[in-house]
Amino acid sequence: MIRTNIGIDTSVLIRLVTGQPPDLFTLCVERLSALCAADTEILASNQVIGETYVTLQRHYGVSKEDARAELHTTLTSGLVAPLNGRAVLDALAASGGPGLFDRLIANDYARAGLDTLTLDRRMASLPHARLVSE
Repeated sequence: MIRTNIGIDTSVLIRLVTGQPPDLFTLCVERLSALCAADTEILASNQVIGETYVTLQRHYGVSKEDARAELHTTLTSGLVAPLNGRAVLDALAASGGPGLFDRLIANDYARAGLDTLTLDRRMASLPHARLVSE
């Protein structure tokens, strides 16, 4: 059997993180579990992770810290994983310094072999990121 990959969108990741509404949560878990059983890896992009992070805060009243923790738990559950791997889990676990979005942006550019140019000193502290003035 050939292993395949499939990406999910924000609506699916929100259901997996929140469990709400229960009927859609159950549908997502059942469908993704069936795909995993058929040797399909389920992945979430940095954009989907970032959108979910904001949605959890704005629409579900979840703190930034709790949103990162819930995303980390979901993305290490074995059902869905971050497309960009361990670096995303590290970004979710990080506190202080650059924010999650800055870390995800720099991660996307680094995966493409690019440095990040920024005006933000905290973001410039990330690997492969530097200030415009340098």
